[in-house]
Parts: sequence; C-alpha cells; structure tokens
Amino acid sequence: MDPAVFSSSSPQEPLRIVIVPWLAFGHLLPYLELAERLASRGHRVSYASTPRNLARLPPLRPAAAPRVDLVALPLPRVDGLPEDAESTNDVPDDQRELHWMAFDGLAAPFAEFMAVACADVDTRPHWIIADSFHHWVAASAVEHKVPCALLLPTAAVLAMSVQLPEHAADHAEGEPAAADSVPRYEREALAPSLTTDGKASGMSTLQRWTLTKERCALGLIRSCVEWEPESFPVVPTRIGMPVVPLGLLPPPPDSGRRAASTNREHAAVRWLETQPPGSVVYVALGSEVPLRVEQVHELALGLELAGTRFLWALRKPSGAAVLDDGADMLPPGFQERTRGQGVVTTGWLPQMSILAHAAVGGFLTHCGRNSLIEGLLFGHPLVMLPIFGDQGPNARQMEMKKVGLQVARDESDGSFDRHGVATAVEAVMLDGEARRGFVAGAAKMQEVVADTERQEGYIDQLVQHLRSYTVHGDFTSGPPTSSSS
Repeated sequence: MDPAVFSSSSPQEPLRIVIVPWLAFGHLLPYLELAERLASRGHRVSYASTPRNLARLPPLRPAAAPRVDLVALPLPRVDGLPEDAESTNDVPDDQRELHWMAFDGLAAPFAEFMAVACADVDTRPHWIIADSFHHWVAASAVEHKVPCALLLPTAAVLAMSVQLPEHAADHAEGEPAAADSVPRYEREALAPSLTTDGKASGMSTLQRWTLTKERCALGLIRSCVEWEPESFPVVPTRIGMPVVPLGLLPPPPDSGRRAASTNREHAAVRWLETQPPGSVVYVALGSEVPLRVEQVHELALGLELAGTRFLWALRKPSGAAVLDDGADMLPPGFQERTRGQGVVTTGWLPQMSILAHAAVGGFLTHCGRNSLIEGLLFGHPLVMLPIFGDQGPNARQMEMKKVGLQVARDESDGSFDRHGVATAVEAVMLDGEARRGFVAGAAKMQEVVADTERQEGYIDQLVQHLRSYTVHGDFTSGPPTSSSS
C-alpha cells in the first residue's frame, strides 16, 4: 500500500495534527513514528516536546520531514531538578515528583502555541493527540474547540486495571484475568500512582489520566486485535469511550537511522559475527528503571550458570557508581570466568542491528512495548524479566501466547535469583521441545508485527476516523471506532 495515497478517491484537504507524547523515549520514539507515517500521507504534524528531548530524536526520514514541525516547549526550572533532566531517563528515582512539577509547567508554553496556531484558519489543528497524563493539553484543546484523542496504554494493562475485586461479578468468560491474579509486588508498586499522598506536584497519576480522558473524544491505542485478541475487544467498554487501533508502529529496518556501516563496525556486532547461528541471547532491560546491584549480580550469575552465549547491554544499577567498563557492577571474577561465553557493554548498542543478526537466538527483555515489538519483529523467543509499569501485564500476555518464559519471581517482593534466571534462559535457548515451542509462538507473533500492509492499513483507518469526526462532529457517520475493522 502506497502511504502517499489517501484512502478516499476524491481529493481531500490534508489534516493538521498536533502530537504531544509523554517525556519518556519509550513514548517519544513510537509517536515520532506515528508522526512520520501521517506526514508521509500528506498530513501536517506538529510534534511537541522539550528542547533537549527533540534534539535527541533520530533524524526525520526525508519523505516525512517537510511536513513534521518539531515544536519546542521549554521545561520550567524546578529547584532540585537537574537542569538537563527533560526525559524520565534523566531523572533519579527520588526526583520523580520534581519532574512531574516541571511537566505541569509545560501547560503555559503549550497554551501559547495553541493560541497562535488557532488564530489562523490555515494553521488551526484539526486534531490534538495527547499522551495519557497530559491533562493540560486536553484542557487547551477544549478551550480552543479542537477535538482531542487520548493515547492509551496497552490493552493488557487497561483490561487488568479496571477489573478490580469489586467488579469480579462482571468478569465474563474468556476475558483477561482479574486484577487479584496480579502478583502482590506489582499491585504494591502500582499503589502510589493512585494517591496524592507525598506528591509534591499535588496530583496522582490516576488523577492526570482521568482529567485527560474526560476531555477527549476518543482513545488511540498502539495495538491491534491480532496482537492481543483476549484484551483488545473489552477496552472500549471498560474505559467508556471509542477506541481506534494504531497498529503496532513497528520501527522500519533502518530505525537506528545511523549509517549501516557504523552499526556493522560496532564491536558487539563484530563479536556476533564470530558466533554460531541462533546461539546468543541478547540481554537488554531498558534504562528507565534500572535493577539494583544485587539483582544485576543474580542476573549475571544466572547467565553464567545457563552456560549459553550472551550479549548484555548493561545499564547502571540503581544507586551504583560505575566505572567505564562496568566491571564494578558485576560479581567479582564474572568477566574472567565468562570470557569467550559472553560480552557485557555499558555503551550504546545498535539494538535493531543486533536483533536482526543471525547469531541471536533469543531476547532477555523487561517487556517494554518497544522491546517486545522489536524482538518479535525478528521472531525471537523471549526470556522475560518485567520490572515496572506495563511490563508485567505484557509479560503475562506473551507467556500465554507461548512466546517465551518469565523468570521465576517471589510473589511478595518480586525478587529473583540466579537459578530462576538460568532455568528460563536454558528453556528458551537450549535446543529441545521447550525452545521449539517458543520459537513457533514467536513466529506467529512475527507474522502480525512484520505484516507491513496490515500495519499501514491501521494508519489509513486512523485517518478515516479523524476525518469523520472533523466533518461530522461525531462518529455516527464514520467508520466503526470500537474494533479493529
């Protein structure tokens, strides 16, 4: 399907769309992908974030660049927050509330942007797309009478979070498991987001979500019914609004957007060239919520016990001072004992080039949505070690699909040990019946992620939905909004 061709046979005015993602690269990057896909169809997109976040984005693809405007919203200074702490990746755990306060301060520069944009009929947006916590974006949309769409978390999270114990009687056969099946440590980690206790910003995450949702006309979700058929159909009813799937927004093969020759010359890729096909487990747990030092040690010793080859993108553990080579993060003697078995690196890695490499046969991941999509784009079975947020529901969903295996955890505190790591890695990586089953499950999910025509079709349907509301003021005359049709 040619993305430059509109679905309608008659010429139509390009849409003007504003996208405001949350200040985390797990949101910034996929919604930049959405901006580019809309721009490649001829629509004009204003993509708003803070100056440093915009400066760290990959270059826009040439086909989309002329129609994507990067809008810099200056992040207000907050005492105690480092000056350059603009993304969540820059913010220590004990300063999260200060970051929320700075985030709320973006309301004023966004209001100024909207006032200017709406003053001229040629620049007035047809739609604003706001991430889950952006209540001030949705409020500005209401003020200027511009319809607003809410970017939703995964269907697995929404289906879980609304099924509280008091709603157990409403649980229908075949629907996702109720919230009381969620491990205790996950429920306890979620609890602070539901209250304002100790919140310097004065708002809970739940309040931000609720205020945003109340001011939006529909929800947009980076998902599709083929990806999560057990969860997706229940979401519109559960949250009380129409929901439009965006598809998975898989990154293109060149998504690293660095020169391919540079990726090939990376030391980690050169090491992979010397390894047998399918023999290496790639280990990457993201950078948003780092493991504690003792957890890093158990993971390392588990990889050593499993005996499989590994390539580990190691991030600084919580509360640790780190040497350049990362040696002080690892158990004593670990690197010497595993020399020849694996490589540990603390620097940047070309993840897409690594996942695409023939030597990689599995992915040990925290189950963030981006990592799941990238890993399954190449059909890799998963060793799953969720840490925070949507990662637990994502991991349970993938385990149900027999895509991989979770590392065994303590129900109360979420701790894991080297033996649980080794058991999961061996099951996924060592040739046998278990691995063959996980490879088959991953291949089924790869068919969904890698189906370019299907994924592009979801963006075309999104445009139809947005046009329908723009013309009619509701969805009664447009395509259906609560399914993946």
